[in-house]
Amino acid sequence: MHGTGNDFIYFNCMNDDNMIESPESLAVTLSNRHFSIGGEGVVLICKSNVADVRMKLYNLDGTEEFMGGNAIRCLAKYVYDNGIVNKTDLTVETLSGVRHVKLFTQNGKAVSATVEMGKIVLDPKLVPVNLEGETIINRPVVINRIPYNITCLNLGNPHCVVFCDNLDAIDVEKIGYEFEYNPLFPERVTTEFVQVINKTTIRMRVWERGSGETWACGTGACVAAVASVLNGYCHENKEITVKQKGGDLLISNIDGTIYLSGKAEKVFDGTIEI
Repeated sequence: MHGTGNDFIYFNCMNDDNMIESPESLAVTLSNRHFSIGGEGVVLICKSNVADVRMKLYNLDGTEEFMGGNAIRCLAKYVYDNGIVNKTDLTVETLSGVRHVKLFTQNGKAVSATVEMGKIVLDPKLVPVNLEGETIINRPVVINRIPYNITCLNLGNPHCVVFCDNLDAIDVEKIGYEFEYNPLFPERVTTEFVQVINKTTIRMRVWERGSGETWACGTGACVAAVASVLNGYCHENKEITVKQKGGDLLISNIDGTIYLSGKAEKVFDGTIEI
């Protein structure tokens, strides 16, 4: 399944007998684009004691992720379309807490969703980023001997936003890797490179911690929109369109809580021998 091109391999683990051993190694093996199914990681759909369903998300390098905005939309579509959860307003347990999802349907199938993503964290100690101050907004730093101005936020995962004039000229693979493994970020970091189009529209490319450059990132779109407001580029109380290679995501800030809206699509069902 994929949300705006951000694709994951989903496993139904609602039955205890189907629980997968060592999902970390499974993510590494199956996410290979050339020698396996291919994807940005795997998602286990599990039982929850505190929500309708639980999401366990593993990046293609085997690390477990706290939250995924595109992944959670597709998971919600799966459990609705397959009759596991028979309602369009549902809750999903993640490592970042319980998230509310509202599904929109067509011909009895979920086609898109709005996810309550939670509140943005700006405290550098909680991002985390090794810089002093109450917030890191438009802060000058040097990464691999090159100066940048960065804005750091956490929305379940650590993020660093960099604004640029020409998004297509950015060497995301090189610079994204340098950011991810820089000592400034003790838990590594996902980096968003953002070009502002107007007060309600931005373009974004993203280097995701543990996965590399992806066609889209839900949490990344959220923090990019918020960072655009914090830096004075976008309107504070307007819905912001975030354009990415895989498509558009819509971000809203309602009373400090971030909401993400976008499509959720199934590519195929299949069986694999492990």
